[in-house]
Amino acid sequence: MTIKEIFETMEYGPAPEDDGPAKAWLDAHDRVFGCFIGGAFLAAGKTFATANPARAQELAQVTQASVADVDAAVAAARKAQPGWAKLGGAGRARVLYALARLLQKHARLFAVLETLDNGKPIRESRDIDIPLAQRHFYYHAGMAALMEEELPDRAPLGVCGQIVPWNFPLLMLAWKIAPALAMGNTVVLKPAEWTPLTALLFAEICGEAGVPPGVVNIVTGDGATGAALVAHPDVDKIAFTGSTEVGREIRRATAGTGKALTLELGGKSPYIVFEDADLDSAVEGLVDAIWFNQGQVCCAGSRLLVQEGIAEAFHDKLRARMETLRIGDPLDKCIDVGAMVDPAHCAKVAAMVASSGGAVHQPGAVPAEGAYYPPTLITGLSPADPLMRDEVFGPVLVSTTFRTPAEALQVANATRYGLAATLWSEDINRALDIAPKLAAGVVWVNATNLFDAAAGFGGVRESGFGREGGWEGLRAYTRSKDDTKPLKPRAPVAAPAAPKADGIDRTAKMYIGGKQARPDSGYSRAIWSPKGRLLGHAPEGNRKDIRNAVEAATGAASWGRTTGHLRAQILYYVAENLSARADEFAARLKEMTGAREPATKAEVAASVDRLFTYAAWADKYDGAVKPVPLRGVALAMPEPVGVIGAFAPEDAPLLGAVSILGATLAMGNRLVLVPSFPFPLAVTDLYQVLDTSDVPAGVVNIVTGSPEALAKPLASHLGVDAVWNFSGAEISAQIEAEAAGNLKRSWVCHGTARDWTKADARTFLAEATETKTIWVPYGA
Repeated sequence: MTIKEIFETMEYGPAPEDDGPAKAWLDAHDRVFGCFIGGAFLAAGKTFATANPARAQELAQVTQASVADVDAAVAAARKAQPGWAKLGGAGRARVLYALARLLQKHARLFAVLETLDNGKPIRESRDIDIPLAQRHFYYHAGMAALMEEELPDRAPLGVCGQIVPWNFPLLMLAWKIAPALAMGNTVVLKPAEWTPLTALLFAEICGEAGVPPGVVNIVTGDGATGAALVAHPDVDKIAFTGSTEVGREIRRATAGTGKALTLELGGKSPYIVFEDADLDSAVEGLVDAIWFNQGQVCCAGSRLLVQEGIAEAFHDKLRARMETLRIGDPLDKCIDVGAMVDPAHCAKVAAMVASSGGAVHQPGAVPAEGAYYPPTLITGLSPADPLMRDEVFGPVLVSTTFRTPAEALQVANATRYGLAATLWSEDINRALDIAPKLAAGVVWVNATNLFDAAAGFGGVRESGFGREGGWEGLRAYTRSKDDTKPLKPRAPVAAPAAPKADGIDRTAKMYIGGKQARPDSGYSRAIWSPKGRLLGHAPEGNRKDIRNAVEAATGAASWGRTTGHLRAQILYYVAENLSARADEFAARLKEMTGAREPATKAEVAASVDRLFTYAAWADKYDGAVKPVPLRGVALAMPEPVGVIGAFAPEDAPLLGAVSILGATLAMGNRLVLVPSFPFPLAVTDLYQVLDTSDVPAGVVNIVTGSPEALAKPLASHLGVDAVWNFSGAEISAQIEAEAAGNLKRSWVCHGTARDWTKADARTFLAEATETKTIWVPYGA
C-alpha cells in the first residue's frame, strides 16, 4: 500500500512489535523454568506448557510446584522475614525503588512477554499494565519510608501467600507484592497457570534490585499449588484475586486458622448511560469498559443500562463503533482486540452466548488461528436473564433499559456482586446523587477503568472484601503491635444449692425493632449472682429471633443515610442517659460478676466515655481526595457496612457491648447484638436507655442466648453484611466458614483477649466502614 492510498483510505497498516528480545530471554532459560525460591531458580520438576493463545504455540515449560516446593518457599520466606522487617522503612524503600526503576528499564521486554503469554494487545500491556505496575512500586517505596512515622502502632504480618489471576499477571503481582514488602512482610506468590512468565521475569530482576534471598518467592502451578499455599500453617495472610467461587473456597479453607484474608473477586458491573450524557463519549468509554483486555476484566462494564429515550440511538452508535474495532495479532500496535487467554476459556464464553435468548450482534470476522472471540452485544434481555446476572469474563456486553434514575439504581444494584460501576451524565447533580447510592466499591463518573496505586480498589458483597492500593490496602498487610493474650472464657454462675430469690420477678426480654420481644423458643435461663441470688432470667434466642432481628435491622436502612451530626447527637444522648443511671448499672455489674464496686463504676464511666468518643467520631471520620495522576479527583468515601451482627465479650460485658454499639452506630450501621452469655443483663438493661435516647427502631437489636446456638444463623444470614466476635465461645472458625455463603466480612478474636480500656477507635471505625472510591474527571 502506497502513502497516497493510505491517505485516501485512512486504513491502519500493520505495525508489528518485535518479539525477538522476549524469545531470546526464553531461550536463555532453555524455555524451561523451575520455581524461584530463596533468591534462585530451582531445577525444574514436573512441568506443563504455557502457550501463546494468539498462535497456539508453546512458549515454555513451567514447573508444577509440589507441596514440598511450597513448603520450601514458605520456609525461605519465614527465614528472611525478620531481617527484611529489621531493615527498616528507609531500607525497604530503596529496594522497592530499585524494583520500580528496573521495571522501567525492562518495560518493553515485560510488555511483549505479557502479550505473548496472555494474548492482550501490546498497546494495552505497554501503555497500561506495565506503567501501572511501575507506579505501584514507586508509590509503595514511599509508603515504606513513611511507615515508622505514620503507622507507629503497626507491625508486619509475617509471611504472605498471594495468588494472582491470568488477566493482568504483572499488574496484579505489583498490587500484591509492593504493599506487602513495603510493610516488612515476605511473600510467596503463585501466578496463574496460564500466564506465569512475567512473574518469573520479575523474580529474575529481584536479584538485580537487591531483594534479599527469600523475601520474594514464586511458585508456579495450577489450583493444587494454590490450595497448598492457602493451607500452609506457616502463612500469616492470604491475598487472592480471582473468581468468586474460588474465593468462597478460600474463605472456608482459612476459617479458624487466624490467617488474615483479603479477596478481590468477580463482578457484573453496570454501565449506566443517562439521556443527558455525551453519547459519543459514552460509546468510547464503553469500548474501554467491555472490550479492554477482551472483556477479561473483573470490573468490566459488562451490563449496559441505557435510558429508554436514547436507547435506540445509543445502540446504533455502539454497533457502528463495533464495526471499526480491529481484531487480530496482539503484537500489532494497531489492534483493538486481541486473543483470549486460552482456547478452553474462549469455548466457555461461546457456550454462554449460544445459550442467550437475546438479539446477538457480532461484527466482523476473527482470525482462524488462535483463541479469538468477536466483540459481542446482546440486547433485548430482561434484568433476570442469566447473562445479565452471571459473570461472562469475555468480550460480551448485555444491555437493558430503564426509565428513571430510581429504576436505574434498582436494576444496577440487583446483583450479588459489587465491584465497580460507571455512570455517564452531563448533569453533575445527578451524577453525584447516583454515585454514592451504587452498591460498588469503585464508581467512575464519565470515565471508566481508571486505576492508581493511591486509590483503593476492591468490592463489596460477593465481589470480596479488602482494598488494593492506598492507605486502605496498606493496612491490610499490617497488624497491631499490641501483644495478644489468650482469652479466658467465663462461664455463667451455676445455680446454687440454696438459691436466694426475693422481690417480684422481672424477666428481661429481647429487643427487636424497637420493642421488647419474648423469645420464639419459649425458654429462658436463670441468671445467678456469685452469692447465689437470683438476678433475673434471660431469654434463650434461636434462629427465628435472629431472623426477626435482621429483618428489623434491614428495615432501618435509612439510619445509614442520616447525617453524622444527627448520629452524634443521638450517641451523646445515649451517653447522657447511661450516665444518669450509672450507679444502677454499676450495681448490676457488681451483682453479676462479683467484681468490686470501684471496678464496676469504672466500667460504667468508661462506657459513657466510649459513647462520647464515638459520638465525636460520627461526623469526623471523613474521606480523602486521593493524589492520583489525573485531571480530576478520586474521592475515598467511607460508607457503612450495613447490618452487623456482633457477639459481645465476657470480660467487659457492658464496656465491650457499648464499644461495639458506639462504633457501628456512629458510622451508620444497624446492629444485631448478642450480649455476653454469662452476664447478659448488662445489655438487656441498656435497651431502656436506647428507648429514651431517640435511637430509631431497628437500629439496635438485642438477642440473648448461647453464642454456640446463635453463631450459625447470624453468620449465615444473607441479610447480614459483617459479623464480629469477641466472646470467649469457640465460634470464630464457624463464623468465618458460614460467612463464605455471601462472602460477608468477619472480624473475630480467635481466642485472644482485647484490652477494652483502650478505645482503639480507628480500628473499630475501619471495621465498621467500607471505602468507596468515586472517580470524577474534570476539565479539558
